Amino acid sequence: MAALPAWAAWLAATPVSQAMREAAWLYPIVEIVHITGFAVLVGAVALFDLRVLGCARALPLRALAAHLLPWAVGSLLLIVPAGLLMFSSQPGDFLGNRTFTLKMALLLAAGINAAFFHLGPWRRVSAWDVGAATPARARLHAALSLLLWVGVISCGRLLAYT
Repeated sequence: MAALPAWAAWLAATPVSQAMREAAWLYPIVEIVHITGFAVLVGAVALFDLRVLGCARALPLRALAAHLLPWAVGSLLLIVPAGLLMFSSQPGDFLGNRTFTLKMALLLAAGINAAFFHLGPWRRVSAWDVGAATPARARLHAALSLLLWVGVISCGRLLAYT
């Protein structure tokens, strides 16, 4: 295994990192917060993606997005700090784990997919907001989003076993 980068070695030596490793309940509590945030985020994303794919066409898509977006953004307030705390507990182990690398790559891909969706099909959503067929490109982004998030969840679970 390659030497730990200096920043990761510094992180592993911080009191927060030590507490994450040594306090019996801290890591599990942080993990529960992380998973709860993920459930809210992926739930909001999945409901939106399913609507884009054609489920519940009577629901106005823009209204659904306005309702779900605050939940998705709010969930990041749980996910990101909890994930950083979990990472800080064993940065060397995480950096050397291919499943972790894949999870981060899938997260990046999901973000890029969402950005392209919002810069592309979403800009013309008024034409297909309610009762109209969703453009193929929008459906493609939604299907890809669902697959990417299933991959992220799978990698998150597999981290415990790899």
